[in-house]
Amino acid sequence: MSEQTRQIALRILDLREISGLSAASLAKKLEVSPDEYLAFESGDVDIPAGFLLKVSHHFGVELTTLLTGQNPHLHVYSLVRKGNGVPVERKKPYAYQSLGFHFQNKKIEPFWVCVDPSKTEPEQNSHDGQEFHYVLEGKLQVTINGHELVLTEGDSLIFDSNYQHSLKALDNKPAKLLVILT
Repeated sequence: MSEQTRQIALRILDLREISGLSAASLAKKLEVSPDEYLAFESGDVDIPAGFLLKVSHHFGVELTTLLTGQNPHLHVYSLVRKGNGVPVERKKPYAYQSLGFHFQNKKIEPFWVCVDPSKTEPEQNSHDGQEFHYVLEGKLQVTINGHELVLTEGDSLIFDSNYQHSLKALDNKPAKLLVILT
């Protein structure tokens, strides 16, 4: 795994140890199996964004703190220029950039996401909250709870992210979108 993933995993481990929780009890609170939790904490596997959100909510820390090791410091506004979001190394077909990393006490987590068309079978994901997607470029298949939707440039979608969902770029071209997680 990447060095960034290992650093995130170490921050999660530190939070758990500081709080005095066992891996098994935290796994239960975060609604994952103990084995899955330990795999995330090891830094040897990709850590889903939804899981990171659960960790940040559980411990009352900003997602930015988990991702970068630094606390956000702006509270009136935060401007992120094109291409200057914090890269979030994730699963191979997805490239993420966090767009709200400097802003304190966020109620949303905005990301720029690029979905690579090379992956044939998208991986299902679910997590607490809601998601908003706005397609900036390309064609995207979004599957939510078994329902397949095709979105093109300018289309938007909001859904309950507790349901299994996945993204797949179509027409053998990348799909770029704005994603907002709550």
